[in-house]
Amino acid sequence: MGIEARTRIRDRSADREGFKESYEAVVVGVRSLVFDPEGVEKIYSAGFYGKPFGVKKPKPSMRYKGPLELSMLETLYLCEKGVLRLIMNGSEIKCRDFKEYAEKIDRDFEPQYMVYRDLRDRGYVVRSGMKYGVAFAVYEKGPGYEHAPYLVDVIKMEETLDPIMIVRTGRLSHSVRKTLIYAVVGKSGDIRYIGFKWIKF
Repeated sequence: MGIEARTRIRDRSADREGFKESYEAVVVGVRSLVFDPEGVEKIYSAGFYGKPFGVKKPKPSMRYKGPLELSMLETLYLCEKGVLRLIMNGSEIKCRDFKEYAEKIDRDFEPQYMVYRDLRDRGYVVRSGMKYGVAFAVYEKGPGYEHAPYLVDVIKMEETLDPIMIVRTGRLSHSVRKTLIYAVVGKSGDIRYIGFKWIKF
C-alpha cells in the first residue's frame, strides 16, 4: 500500500441562513452557551453549530430548546457573522477581544480558526475531529445525514511533518473510509489543502 497526495476539497459557496437578530452567548471557559430557545434551534439547524447541552448524538429532525454549547471556533465564527453577542464576566465583549482570549488559551487557535472559517465559508459543516486524532471532521451535508467524508488536520507551512504520522493517520482515515486532508496555512494566511489516498501497487 502507498499514499498518493492530491488536492481534494472543492470550492463552493456557503448557503447562508438569514438571522433577523443576534443571540446572546455566555462565554464560560473554552465554551459558550446560548440559552434563548429560538436561538438554540436556529443556530443549530442553520449549519449544525454547537451541541445541545446533555445530548450525546443530536438528530437533525429533532428540535432542541435547551442550552446550546459552542466551541471557541464556532463562537468566534458566529460572532464575526453577527449571529452572536458575547457576554463574559457579566459584560459584553467584542469579537476581537474574544479572539485574543481564545489565543491565550490555545496557541494553535489562529491557524485552526483560519481553516475552520475557510471551510465554513465554502459551505462545509465542520465538527471536531478529536476522536480521530485530527482537528476536524468535515461534512458536505451534516451529521445524521452522512458520515463525514473528510478528516482535516491543520499544520503551519514552516512546521515539519513527520512521515510516520502521515502513514499512521492515513491508515486510520482509510480504516474509517474517510479522505485525510492536511490544511497547510502559510504565513500570509493562504491555505492549501493536500489530500492523501491509499492506493495498491
